[in-house]
Amino acid sequence: MTFPSPSRRRLIAALLGCVVCQSVTAEEAPAPKKVEIQSSRTQGTWEGWGCSLAWWAKIFGDRDDLADAFFTTKPVTLNNQTLPGLGMTIARYNAGACSWNEFDGRKMQVSKIIKPFRQIEGFWLDGKNPDPESASWNWSVDANQRAMLLKARDRGANRFELFSNSPMWWMCANDNPSGAKDGKKDNLRPDQHRNFAIYMATIAKQAKEKWGIAFTTIEPFNEPVTNYWFADCKQEGCHFDPKTQVKFLPVLREELDKRGLKDLPIAASDETSFDQAVATWNSYPAEVRKLVSQINVHGYQGRKGRRDLVHQAAKKDGKTLWNSEYGEKNADGLEMAYNLHLDFKHLRPTAWAYWQPLDHIGWGLIRTDGDLGTKVLHEANPKYFVLAQYSRHIRPGMKVIETGDLETIAAIDTQARRLVLVVLGGEQPGEKSFDLSKLPLANAKVTRWITEPKASVRYAMHEEAPLKSKTLQVKVPANSVQTFEIQAPAAP
Repeated sequence: MTFPSPSRRRLIAALLGCVVCQSVTAEEAPAPKKVEIQSSRTQGTWEGWGCSLAWWAKIFGDRDDLADAFFTTKPVTLNNQTLPGLGMTIARYNAGACSWNEFDGRKMQVSKIIKPFRQIEGFWLDGKNPDPESASWNWSVDANQRAMLLKARDRGANRFELFSNSPMWWMCANDNPSGAKDGKKDNLRPDQHRNFAIYMATIAKQAKEKWGIAFTTIEPFNEPVTNYWFADCKQEGCHFDPKTQVKFLPVLREELDKRGLKDLPIAASDETSFDQAVATWNSYPAEVRKLVSQINVHGYQGRKGRRDLVHQAAKKDGKTLWNSEYGEKNADGLEMAYNLHLDFKHLRPTAWAYWQPLDHIGWGLIRTDGDLGTKVLHEANPKYFVLAQYSRHIRPGMKVIETGDLETIAAIDTQARRLVLVVLGGEQPGEKSFDLSKLPLANAKVTRWITEPKASVRYAMHEEAPLKSKTLQVKVPANSVQTFEIQAPAAP
């Protein structure tokens, strides 16, 4: 018997290896994941996307181009970069806690490390007179943040939340609006509960009567149970024990009602994590829960935490649920996208707000220097374009549809006969097959937008072939976000 030479044996082995490789690859190539879309499987009506105005609007609140970028859907040129407007319709206005006046031998105590752009000037100077027309009040301060609030309204924003990071400094036990010496301790003086409620309610009334802004919710706390807020921290902040919250909320309701604001709903309590939100809510007695119309929670727990329990609590007690603040430092936006999908699947809010659209590193949608006070704007982070995939297409009034698929968010506008699918690509490329047989979408027009933040594609639009069958088959590149708008012809 003649044996092949060593070199020939190596060649044969290599060829056989390739055949085996191809065979295994063919066998292991995953089939397109099937996702059924049924318009009857809705999980609520979408209210909108938004952001908080502090602190960026204190510095940039006079900028029309930024107002256009955040609160319209038209293209905006910024730093020679064309941005798709994000179409936000929610603006969260921060009632300030700082003033630099002195009275009765007292003046504001200031954290050693707080930056000026994080000090929001408040309207009630000394607490001596609750009459907003008296000399105790100065309504000319915080002009830029108020200007951006009006710009948002003029561009179509229709939900406005008044929130507080801290009571006015003179209401605090240590005259410091950054927090108590011990971050685990309340800093609002017990004898100032009524004044804090008067302060918040008076701003709401002033906004309605003098600014042309009717706040749609009022939130007196910001991450109140954390130990983040202490005398030398980086921003305004105040710890509120859940028992203190329970005592304060009825007082706030009284002061709102006295000022003819009986229809202004209270939101609470903007806890930093999903788990803390559930714990705080469960600590409220039934009579206090009745005073709260909307549960707010922040998304800083990231991928962790029991989102589903927050949803269950809100559903059980018949409350609206918002993710009212989200942020992290990943500039590519993929972590944000993944958390958005977790929110839609498990938390199921009806609105979602980003914290700081302008911020340093990857925290901002548009990057700034570390100190906003320098007024330097850099280019938009890829995160900006990732958010555009959601905010420009899942619009207020649309019904969000359960998909059973974490990577797919679906929403439908039945009147406009439009279905929106936002698809997140993971670490590996793949395919999806959307079963649309339960929807009247024959001959529908399909338009696709794609963002690949780790590549160069930012927000590219492609017109696809009309939908001829009841299935939409799509390729999903790795680390991508795609939106498919499926527009049915007008009804005969």
